[in-house]
This record gives sequence, C-alpha cells and structure tokens, in this order.
Amino acid sequence: MSTTGEHSGLSRKKRALAVLAASACVVAGAALWTSTMVKSPAQAAAEAGPPPPDVLTAPVERRVLSDTVVTRGTVSASQTLDIAPAGAATEGAGNPVVTKLMVRSGDTFPAGRTLLEVSGRPVFALRGSLPVYRDLKPGSHGDDVRQLQSALRDLGHDTGADTSGRYGPGTKRAVAALYESLGYEPVEAGGDRAEGDPVDAARDQVKSAQRALESLESKKGATPDELRYAREDLAEAQEALTNAEAVAGPMVPASEVIFLSGFPARVDSLTAKVGGPVGEKLMTVSAGRLVVRGSVGAHEKGLLRAGQKVKVLSEVSGDEVSGTVASVADSLTVPSQDGEDAAVAEQGGYAVVINPDKALPARLAGQDVRITIEAATSKGEVLVVPVSAVSAGADSRTTVTVLTSGGDRRRVEVRPGTSGDGYTEVAPIGGGRLAEGELVVVGVNAASGSGTAR
Repeated sequence: MSTTGEHSGLSRKKRALAVLAASACVVAGAALWTSTMVKSPAQAAAEAGPPPPDVLTAPVERRVLSDTVVTRGTVSASQTLDIAPAGAATEGAGNPVVTKLMVRSGDTFPAGRTLLEVSGRPVFALRGSLPVYRDLKPGSHGDDVRQLQSALRDLGHDTGADTSGRYGPGTKRAVAALYESLGYEPVEAGGDRAEGDPVDAARDQVKSAQRALESLESKKGATPDELRYAREDLAEAQEALTNAEAVAGPMVPASEVIFLSGFPARVDSLTAKVGGPVGEKLMTVSAGRLVVRGSVGAHEKGLLRAGQKVKVLSEVSGDEVSGTVASVADSLTVPSQDGEDAAVAEQGGYAVVINPDKALPARLAGQDVRITIEAATSKGEVLVVPVSAVSAGADSRTTVTVLTSGGDRRRVEVRPGTSGDGYTEVAPIGGGRLAEGELVVVGVNAASGSGTAR
C-alpha cells in the first residue's frame, strides 16, 4: 500500500512540472510575437513612407546672376615711404644714432610733426608730393622750393614777398619760425666752415673798402682814377655781401624732412630704437587715401577690367565696404629686392588696385582683407539652374532633365549663359519648355543604387 502512494505522489509532481514548462513556452512565444508584430507609431509611420528618391533635384530659379572673382589683398595708403635719414647735418658729428622717438607704430600724425631725432636733429613731415632729393638752402629755386613754401604757409609761416619757387628772405624767416615751433635751432647754410662764416668775411671786405674810399676822399691830392678804383672796390664788396647774405641763413637739410601727400598720415611700422644706429629703414609711414591692393592669377586677369564693382571684407574688424576696380596690371608683379612680392610673381600674380567708394577707416590700414570682384552679371533676372544640372551630349546639344510631378523625366535643350556662384543661366531653345519652380535633375542618389537619368 505504501508503494502505491509513493508512485501517486511522483506522478502529481511530474504533471505540475509539465504544466509549468508549457506555460513558459506560451509566454516566450507571446513575447516573440509581440516584439515582431507590435510597432511604435513612429516606426510604423517611417516604414509606411515613400522610398528615398533615386535622383537628386533642384528647382529652376529666376535671379540676377553674377560671376565673381575672389582674392586676397592688403589695405594700404596711396603713398608709402620708408624713413632712412642720412644723419646729422652738422659737421663734426660721429656716426648717426637715434636719440629720440616721438611716435609709435600705429600712430597718426599731422603735418609739421617731429617723428624722431637722429644725433640730436629732428626728422619731421611736411605736406608735398615731390620726394626730397637735396638740401633746401637760401638762394636755391625750383619746384621743391615751391613745395616747401606751400607747406610752410599751410602751417601758418608766411614766406613774405618771395617769388614762388625761389628761396629768399621771406622763406628764410618762415623756416626759422618752423624750427622754433619744433623746438630746434635751424642749421645755417654756409656755416660751420673751416674758413669761417662767408657773410662775416664779406662784411669785413665791405668795411675795408668803405674805409679805403673814405681815406682817399679825405686825402689831398688823390687822383680821379684812385677814387674811381676805390668806389669800384666798394661796389664789388657790397655785391659780394649781398650774394653771401642771399645764400646764407636757415636751411632745411634733406636728412631732416620728408614730404607726404596727405594728412593725417600713419606710422605703419617702427624698427628704430633709441641709441640704435641709423640703418636702411627706421620706420615706414603712409599717407593719402587708403586703397586695397591685391593680385589675381593669369586665368582670372582676363575677367577683370577697371570700373567693376567690388566688395571688401575685413574678417578682423568685420568691416565690409564697396568699391570699384581702379586698375589691373598688364604684366606680372615684379619681385622687390626684399622678396616680398616674389611669391605673387611665381604664382602668376597680376596687381589689382581697388578704390573704395568712401574713405576707409584708419583701423583697416595694413589689414589683410578678402576681395570679391563682380566680373560679370546678367541683365536683370534670368532663369538659372545649378551647374551640375546642365549636360552636353555627343550630339553637342546642351540639355537639362526636368523631373515632372508624376515622376517622368523630360529633356529640354537649353542655351547656357552667364555662370557664377555654382549656377548658370539657361534659356530653352528648339521649342522646349522650362519654367521657374520646375525640378531639374542634378545627380543620382547613391543610396538608391539607381543609374543615371534617362
């Protein structure tokens, strides 16, 4: 009896385990069905959408089309000058050295301003367009003297009754007044000579001739010839004194003045140091209206001409100004001796000068800027498509492919026109139709595996 009870208990346990195993299978199957058959709304919508297109399209547009040339340039003045004075004008001075600096790099300065001192002598700036090529002394004449006189009058120093272009007494007084305003004694022309001052020597000659004549006139028995000769000697001495005085007086040494075309002028760079020797260049200054100078390659030169519209952008300050092309060089840029332009010349650079429509702010001086030149433009709005939409067949016909709303493709023969900024002007020919807003094929969607447009 006990054996039969044990078997009955085991059977019940086996049946319970079987039921549990069957339930687990049902639950697992249900989970598998749920994971495969039940989807989120977003997933269902995504799978219900259309397949990706097999071609890429772009709309036909109507716009004014411009062809542009983009290059780099530098903002600089119409006149740039390196200052390298020869040294002190006085004799007996040692090797010239810089003794004082009155400006710093980036400063602007007016006419009549002393920029630096060399061996105790000033170097100052005046208004003028002619470069300095000689000392300006009393008695000299020429266009450079006329320029000096004009600059002196601009600063309020009257040149009196002197003839324009002749360094006379009025100009001497004006030069003396200029140096006094700067705080320096002027250099005297004819002074510092081993034989002494020529004017003093001429005065002594006049005094001697005057005394000789007076002695003869008071002497009894003086012959008429003696008196005549004495009077001639006095006249010659007086003429010599007049000549000596004409070429004596305050002068402007070539080492002490620079002429600039406009003010305020700017200090572009400064290499001079107090106590340092006078080298090839102490500082670089610029004057006149700021312009933009750049260069283009040989393949772009033919697209440019004077008068074309330009946009100039400074990425540093954010300034954007408009202007026009002033000139395009006919020959390659010639490298300078220091090699600054060598890279441009090697790349086939042709110099381009841009005139801004209005005065550029001084903060742009010396900056590297981006130049965008409008080389060509369509006359009014025209139909345009991306350049990649235009194709040329073996029959030499130029066409675009229009994708219709129904998915069909229609070839339209076109005549291309102005190109720029990735677009080209097109005009349908041969009875073809092309309208703004229609879609043209520009490429194939690589993901679709489709072939080229039919």
